[in-house]
Amino acid sequence: MATGSGIVYFFGGVKEARQTGQGVVRFTRTALTVLQISYDYKKTLWKLDKTSELYKELQSQVHSRSAKRLCDLCFHNAGLYIKIGQHLGSLDYLLPKEYTRVLKIFHHTAPRSSLEDIHHVFQHELGQMPDELFESFDVEPLGSASLAQVHKAVLKDGGTVAVKVQHKDIQDHSSSDVKTMEFLVNIVKRVFPEFQFTWLVEETKRNLPLELDFLNEGKNSEKLQEKFSRLKFLKIPKVFWEFSSKRILTMEYCEGGHVNDLEYMRGHDISSDEVSSKVGQIYSEMIFVQGCIHCDPHPGNILIRKNTRGVVEIVLLDHGLYQEITDDFRVNYCKLWQAIISANLEGIKRYSEKMDVGEYYGIFSCMLAARTWNTVVSGMKRTPYSQNE
Repeated sequence: MATGSGIVYFFGGVKEARQTGQGVVRFTRTALTVLQISYDYKKTLWKLDKTSELYKELQSQVHSRSAKRLCDLCFHNAGLYIKIGQHLGSLDYLLPKEYTRVLKIFHHTAPRSSLEDIHHVFQHELGQMPDELFESFDVEPLGSASLAQVHKAVLKDGGTVAVKVQHKDIQDHSSSDVKTMEFLVNIVKRVFPEFQFTWLVEETKRNLPLELDFLNEGKNSEKLQEKFSRLKFLKIPKVFWEFSSKRILTMEYCEGGHVNDLEYMRGHDISSDEVSSKVGQIYSEMIFVQGCIHCDPHPGNILIRKNTRGVVEIVLLDHGLYQEITDDFRVNYCKLWQAIISANLEGIKRYSEKMDVGEYYGIFSCMLAARTWNTVVSGMKRTPYSQNE
């Protein structure tokens, strides 16, 4: 009873008993997974020589087991956990490949909400059911992500749209999930001092409220369309405000393949070099010209296609979170890149400090360069890509 009361107190911000009960289950599931992973590392690698081949072999096995446990946890808890899984799956060269390989599944796969839950959100947000608002509404979603899923629908005037519907319980779980992650990440950091991902929890705490507000996302997409109008190959889906709310966003439907789908590119005669160049142009414009950066560019949010004129277009989705950067930040970022390219370790440290990255300069440099730390300090120009890279 004392333990249960303590956990309920931990979730003090959750209003209803049902939500509190679910929070306890999610907390317990998360805590047990963290304990299993921590124990596996300690037990398997205890007192082994870190330079030995046996250590490397056993470490890889623990990585694989732990990645599977973490993947299962994210899938069962869903919501914010899927989002964290997506982010971790994108950290190539920072996390062991055993983790990123497993967690990349969340770039295009997530648990789906039931039709009953979808109807609940529609009734609560717009006061009507989908079949009252649209000529037709596909029951089967086009896809599901961490915070929402997308359904194809047809307007009364015949236009085709994509309707993004927030998962029913995501708002209720988000606060307690963030508390759980913060609590357990701090514990893991004490056991494993080299664990340097507390920043991920801080970013989530700051940004999640913005991402859960779909009206904010719609406004961001229109701002981006205006700012980037000169990039004719960039496609931003139009928002239909009359069918949108804080938890429902109705947009123009855009077909296409994911930006990392080489088979789709070959099948539609699209050059991967052209795609890479255009994505690079978009993000260079964001970083160096506009100072307005799309913060969730995983492959599930970037589509590629040819328009009716045969021009390759980049379709950018999910505008829930943007970061505005100052001119000083951009100048320091340029100088940091110069330091990375020239393998200037002191320059990397200095400009990372100026950008408030500080002790995380190594992780930050690897994230930017998409190369390993050994490659960065050895010189990227002189070091060929490894098989893993």
